Amino acid sequence: MYKILIADDEGIVIDALRFILEKEFGKECVVEHAKTGRAVIEIAETFRPDIAILDIQMPGINGIDAMKEIRANNKDVVLIVMSAYDKFDYAQEAIKLGVLDYVTKPMEKKRILAVVKNAMDIIDKERKKRSNDLIIKEKLETVVPMLESGLIYSIFLQDKFSEDADNYKTILGIEENYGYMFTVICGDYDEDEKMTNAVGSSVKLQKNYEEIRMVIKDYFKCIVGNVMSNKITVLVPYSNPEMEYSQRNELITLIRDLARKLQVKLGGNFRIGVGGVKAFSELSESYDEALNALVNSNARVSHADDLDLRCDYEEDYPIETEKLLFELVEKGDYAGASNAANSFFEWMNANFSDSLSDIRLKTLEFVLFAERLYYVKGGRTYEFKSRTDYLQKLMDASTAEEIRSWFLEKITESAQRVGSVKADKTESVVEKACDFIDKNYMKDISLDDISKYCNISSYYFSKLFKQEKGENYVEYLNRVRIENAKNMLSQGDSSIKEVCYSVGFSDPNYFSRAFKKYEGVTPTEFKEGK
Repeated sequence: MYKILIADDEGIVIDALRFILEKEFGKECVVEHAKTGRAVIEIAETFRPDIAILDIQMPGINGIDAMKEIRANNKDVVLIVMSAYDKFDYAQEAIKLGVLDYVTKPMEKKRILAVVKNAMDIIDKERKKRSNDLIIKEKLETVVPMLESGLIYSIFLQDKFSEDADNYKTILGIEENYGYMFTVICGDYDEDEKMTNAVGSSVKLQKNYEEIRMVIKDYFKCIVGNVMSNKITVLVPYSNPEMEYSQRNELITLIRDLARKLQVKLGGNFRIGVGGVKAFSELSESYDEALNALVNSNARVSHADDLDLRCDYEEDYPIETEKLLFELVEKGDYAGASNAANSFFEWMNANFSDSLSDIRLKTLEFVLFAERLYYVKGGRTYEFKSRTDYLQKLMDASTAEEIRSWFLEKITESAQRVGSVKADKTESVVEKACDFIDKNYMKDISLDDISKYCNISSYYFSKLFKQEKGENYVEYLNRVRIENAKNMLSQGDSSIKEVCYSVGFSDPNYFSRAFKKYEGVTPTEFKEGK
């Protein structure tokens, strides 16, 4: 359906145009008309035409001014100008208003129909575009909550999946490099003012999740996670690395209002813990602070900065160097870890060269923690006496340089071991599998048999084997069988069929095809060639 508005001060023109349009388009169009510029503007406000055909010269407000008013209130209307005056200045004004066409009187039927059909095509395309946009928006409304939850989970596991968090940021259009987390918890209060009934509250949150999500988004431009037990975690992107005192006060007031709103709408009790502003790579720390704020306070809203829950360091303590050091150890970057350890030692030596005992203690603390990172990666059995000589070696080190040497050696060693764990595991599994195949190739062995022997899942075994050997286990098994078949055929004492069964093939035809694939000749041709 197209709504068409005709404006002309001559009744005969209006009647003629209405007749032409209604005859051609029938029920596809609804036609209204006006004889003055003022009437055009008033009708357009309520009728909201898709197409407006206006004469330039009308009593009172002229057509150009009327078009300006119509366009101001209805940017999508398609304007068509008609006039007995073929004047360039009028055409120029009309063009500025985005007029589709300029038709001179007397109008030909074919001409006016062609122009209106063109206008209808434009409207159809725009309607289709709007429809597609709505479909996309509708789909996004379904997908976006999943993406937001994905980002929240990536933050929880940031040390393992930092690239995922960056990808989610890009997809969700987050440009800020900082943010803070807050956690909404729902439950009942017991006598000690502790939140209880986590299971029942979890059901309530799940049931009302969409409503809760929209309420939170009314207060903040934020990322809302899924329900986890009786909690919902929220990330608020932030532009600055720190939040000023006045802004923190405003934030707490806003979150108090949010907690009250949730309580009124859903019943029950809501408390919210807020973490401090962190860089995106450290947002898991803000989440931890938000949880600690909930644990260490019974207030409806608790901010970590108000509760003094953090470990403070002396003014010039190189906390960023310390963080970087252990990040690099955990990644297995031994060169980077060694450089970071050296930078930290430089700070200790520059500031506390007269206190070697404290330098020894800090050195030992770092080495033990770095080794712990290695142990939790697996690949080494913890032995209680594996560090028996550490204290003695540190005490025997009489200079800072001797301590530095031991420190860098142990940090580098830990990082190297972390880096080699994965490779060692892959190599040992594949070696074990190959040894099993070499000894059992003549039997009917399956993927499950080999992976069970190696004590890992068949899926993971297949992945490791292909990654290490460049071929899957079946290809390797067949190659081992063919090599042994060649040895038997070379001796000339056994038939082709006997060799086939002896090396583990159950079908002579398949054996022949596999042999030719690997050797380029059939078993018979190979035997005759010998």
